Amino acid sequence: QVQLVESGGGLVQAGGSLRLSCAASGRIFSINAMGWYRQAGGKQRELVGVISSGGSTNYADSVKGRFTISRDNAKNTVYLQMNSLKPEDTAVYYCNVEARTVTSYVVEYYWGKGTLVTVSS
Repeated sequence: QVQLVESGGGLVQAGGSLRLSCAASGRIFSINAMGWYRQAGGKQRELVGVISSGGSTNYADSVKGRFTISRDNAKNTVYLQMNSLKPEDTAVYYCNVEARTVTSYVVEYYWGKGTLVTVSS
């Protein structure tokens, strides 16, 4: 009932930048936290950063100072600005949204399909 579409992934050289976007659509009543996770080959999915409805942010230690998460509530969109990228940032990046739909009182978590970020050395 909530669809998430990510964009902005691609191939970039080490030290470069990318900006990911994730737009939520559907019968949305409200959105709470929005976040980004990533999963590298053979590893578990891990949190990259999360932003609350009020704008508070939290980041994984590995990306602090390099990545910035932001959101546009009017557009139901969350962004991830990634600077000073490293080869170890290579992963599939997933958008995650905590939302309630107009047909339910239950808050649920929704996932995007992921966008691949590849950082070459």
